Amino acid sequence: MQDVVVIIPTFNEIENISKMLETVMSLPVRFDVLVVDDNSPDGTAAAVRDAMRVYPERIFLEERRGKLGLGTAYIHGFKWALAQGYEYVIEMDADFSHNPKDLMKLYRACKEEGADVAIGSRYITGVNVVNWPMGRVLMSYYASAYVRIVTGMKLRDTTAGFVCYRRRVLENIGLDDIEFKGYAFQIEMKFKAHLKGFRIVEVPIVFINRVLGTSKMNGSIFGEAVLGVIKLRLKSLASRF
Repeated sequence: MQDVVVIIPTFNEIENISKMLETVMSLPVRFDVLVVDDNSPDGTAAAVRDAMRVYPERIFLEERRGKLGLGTAYIHGFKWALAQGYEYVIEMDADFSHNPKDLMKLYRACKEEGADVAIGSRYITGVNVVNWPMGRVLMSYYASAYVRIVTGMKLRDTTAGFVCYRRRVLENIGLDDIEFKGYAFQIEMKFKAHLKGFRIVEVPIVFINRVLGTSKMNGSIFGEAVLGVIKLRLKSLASRF
């Protein structure tokens, strides 16, 4: 059984990916990395292949035919990690908005402290977001509050994308049934883990807005989340009857 792998989805992350991989490789605990690249035209995949030659058996690349959505990239990565036998699977961004050093916190929360899901939380100790416009901070913060109200989850950061899962969570929540591809994907994963009774904890982190590259966030992704949360809740209620 392998121990821990970090899944990083990419689309046009040439400015960040080499430095990100080198940083993860330098951590005191061994974290393997799987990059799931959606046919980036900027050479992201080639940069990953260069890193693979330096760190064979630690860095892996899955290339997809096009930009198919964040959620499907993670599902692809989760299935790969399960097939390879990893016990802990962490999702994170390529753009350093998630500090790679915080991988240690999430990993330990699951491996040493018994959590099934450990969330790198921006809001568990206040609002720990750097360099975001105030409008986006408020949108994200109140989106999480909205999700708490609709779903009944007690999490402060329901839309977080920096998360460690134990293998058994991914095996039991029904990856093939995950419906959403964008912003709502993160909510759906947490909600399904919550419904299954898995122990979910929040670990405080500081989120820093990307310096290099272009954000993939847009209004349609946020709109999916608003309506998607209601749909998730209604489906969960219907399944009880």
